Amino acid sequence: MSATKRIRETFQKEYSGKDDSLWRHYRDKLIIWRTEPVNQRAERPTNPVKARELGYKAKQGFIIIRTRIRKGGRRKSRPRSKRMPSKMGVLRFKPHKSLQLMAEERVIRKYPNLEVLNSYWVGEDGVQKFYEVILVDPNHPVIKSDRDINWILGQRGRVHRGLTSAGKKSRGLT
Repeated sequence: MSATKRIRETFQKEYSGKDDSLWRHYRDKLIIWRTEPVNQRAERPTNPVKARELGYKAKQGFIIIRTRIRKGGRRKSRPRSKRMPSKMGVLRFKPHKSLQLMAEERVIRKYPNLEVLNSYWVGEDGVQKFYEVILVDPNHPVIKSDRDINWILGQRGRVHRGLTSAGKKSRGLT
């Protein structure tokens, strides 16, 4: 069995919650992540197999940011007038973007000189969802010389134009 396949099986077992010791480890990770800042740089991907599938390479110029975003629909304040208008628009007020896409957009606002390659889900609790966003530095010499990833040099603002996988889903392409 290859190393990649063994790692994939381990993560599937961990996230399925069948093995109690792995589930306790997963719960402890979430407790730590809740206390960290919203956008926290990770040394290595939490799920390396998924990161590799989405284009991550363990080399200079690739950065992993773990971010959290609040679950649920949009919060809209209720109008403070005396009457109760029928078109108040407070309940069932949902964005057309996924939480994953909004997480990518928030990360790129924090790191404007980088480009989002992709992102993936790493966990959730009752209030928040956690994603890891793969960022690429288009100005890094290693990225410029790598023929597999240097196509990103000509693309600026991929997230805001809906060119990541989460963005394509919200546009109805995949």
